[in-house]
Amino acid sequence: MSINIETLAPGAAIRTPVAPTRRMHLDAEIKGLLVALAVLCTLAALFAPNFATAGNLLDVLRQVAFTGIVAYGMTLVIVAGEIDVSVGSAIAFASALFGVLTASFHLPLWGAALAVVTLGSAIGAGAGAIRAWFNIPSFIVTLAMFSALRGAAMLMTDAIPVPILEPGFEVWGSGTVLGAPVPALVMLAAFAVFAVVAARTAFGRSIYAIGGNAEAAHLAGIRVKRTRTLLFALTGGLAAISGLLMTSRLGSGNPNIGYGVEFAVITSVIVGGASLFGGKGSMLGTLLGGLFIVVLNNAMVLLGINSYAQDVANGIVVLLAVLVGTRPSGWLALRGRKTA
Repeated sequence: MSINIETLAPGAAIRTPVAPTRRMHLDAEIKGLLVALAVLCTLAALFAPNFATAGNLLDVLRQVAFTGIVAYGMTLVIVAGEIDVSVGSAIAFASALFGVLTASFHLPLWGAALAVVTLGSAIGAGAGAIRAWFNIPSFIVTLAMFSALRGAAMLMTDAIPVPILEPGFEVWGSGTVLGAPVPALVMLAAFAVFAVVAARTAFGRSIYAIGGNAEAAHLAGIRVKRTRTLLFALTGGLAAISGLLMTSRLGSGNPNIGYGVEFAVITSVIVGGASLFGGKGSMLGTLLGGLFIVVLNNAMVLLGINSYAQDVANGIVVLLAVLVGTRPSGWLALRGRKTA
């Protein structure tokens, strides 16, 4: 039996976004999200006090960056039909470990940062390997990591933030280059890299193939287990980078950060048009989805809306995004079953 890998890349009959109808649908989703974001920004500028000020817009960029960096890796994970709910705890673990390495072991900043990102990637790879070789659902594996990493962060620091007083460290999370926040520049660099990986490399095509039909991808010669392992290594490393930037922003290694980040990251990916069933998603969609969520929350804060109402609004946005994203494929498929 001979199967051409190109038929399993994003252009195949399986759930991928590159066949003409899928491509048209994805482009329509991106255009719709752009229009929604433009309308939201316009309304916020008109009604939310100080929304359009330079200081607030820079804060919006910085907030998007902390989740956006992780969201690009999560996009690939979700495209592959997997999920990672441990990224918030991985951020806390990275922050706590960095604080211990610099304060207790007196490692230089860049040496400690390299160690933290390396270990974060290794832990992610371990979770991916367990999922791949033992065929345990990724939700269960990363749920275990969600608890274990947060606990490890608390143990390392006795649940107390570790001050980091190294000169220049605050620039990582709070500094600017040509007026742009450093975290936002890191996020844009990550966007460029992952956009190329997703659209222009064999690894990216393999991810879409696995998300569309993992068994067919395996028959085509794609190393499904290795790919899944690498995907979780990427999210682990990106969570560590985001944790370092948050640590710089706070000025301490803090085991209490990262709560709810996994929800924010997954929300950005879903609002950006990715499917939790796999095989569909884009980096541009994730970027726009993250911007939409952060601008919405920022505007609600400026308008003095109750924080619980903000949670309700976020939940509604996610539900609407899922309904819109599944309408052309899922609803038509359901109609086809009823008429069969």
